[in-house]
Amino acid sequence: MKKILLVDDEDSIHLFYREELEEEGYEVHSALSGEEAMDKLSIIKPDLVILDIQMPGMNGIDALRRIKEINSNIPVILSSAYQEFKQDLASWASDDFIVKSSNLDELKAAVKRHLS
Repeated sequence: MKKILLVDDEDSIHLFYREELEEEGYEVHSALSGEEAMDKLSIIKPDLVILDIQMPGMNGIDALRRIKEINSNIPVILSSAYQEFKQDLASWASDDFIVKSSNLDELKAAVKRHLS
C-alpha cells in the first residue's frame, strides 16, 4: 500500500483528505506543520507528500526545499487555497500544484499519476 504524508495545519482538511484518499487505497499519515513533517519523513518514508503552503512556523515552500534536499525522488504536491502561489517560482520545485477544493478529483488524479 502506498503511503502519503499529508501536511496541513487545518484539521478539517486532514479529515476530508484522509477519508477520500483512504477510499482510493492509500495509507495516509498526517502532520500539522512543516516541522512535524520533517520529523515524520524519515520514520514514515512516504511515497508522496501533499503539502499546504501557508502554515505557521515552517511554511510549505521551506518544507518543500527540505524534503527535496532529503530525497529528491519523493513526489510533492503543493496544495493551496490561493491560486497566485502557482505563479511563485519557488513552488515550481514541486511535482504538482493543486488549488484546494471540495472536489478532490484533480488531487486524486495527481496522486494516482505520481504513484503509478
